Amino acid sequence: MNEREFRDGVFGEFARIGKCLSSPKRLEILDILSQSPKSVEALSKSTAMSVANVSQHLQTLSQAKLVVSRRQGNFIFYELADPSVLRFLNSLYGLSENRLIEVKDIRDRFMDQFEDAEEVTLEELAKRMESGEVTLIDVRPADEYEAAHIPGAVSVPIGELAEKLEALPADSKIVAYCRGPYCLMSVKAAALLRERGFRAGHLDKNVHDWNEFRLGAARQS
Repeated sequence: MNEREFRDGVFGEFARIGKCLSSPKRLEILDILSQSPKSVEALSKSTAMSVANVSQHLQTLSQAKLVVSRRQGNFIFYELADPSVLRFLNSLYGLSENRLIEVKDIRDRFMDQFEDAEEVTLEELAKRMESGEVTLIDVRPADEYEAAHIPGAVSVPIGELAEKLEALPADSKIVAYCRGPYCLMSVKAAALLRERGFRAGHLDKNVHDWNEFRLGAARQS
């Protein structure tokens, strides 16, 4: 093998990942799987795609070695192949935010619907939780909460929030979080809470962001 064959070979393999991630739907699937393993049926519901289409996308992701599968009873569950896939996703999001103004424009246009939305930072959340000034609710599906959640958070899936309002403390600030900045469940949850008279904000970070934040704080102390 000469140098040209070597370079063509390795860059050709790198391109396999790029081709695989050229689909917005496959990126969305990876984003959802970063929270917890999911069945094809659950992914179909979350992405508004047919089971057949989700299966095709998962096959492509599997061929690129980005996801792995396991059978549990009558269902097949998929998950990220390893933590490096999550790190790659986060790098891709960061690069896109830095180079493509359209990312911010799209988010700003959506957030314009919520003029009174209050975004809480990780630093603010940590201080308020330590002083007992806030009630943190995790509005993701219950299986994602069970897989990993911010310590002290209460699981209140967005679809159950309206019927569980009476169980929430009326005298405490409530902060909702979900899958991160490209998940809108926490924004909608906070808006619903404010409509019902609660003091509420949202965290646009996820469990992985929280863990990195706490790890960084521990290293500095």
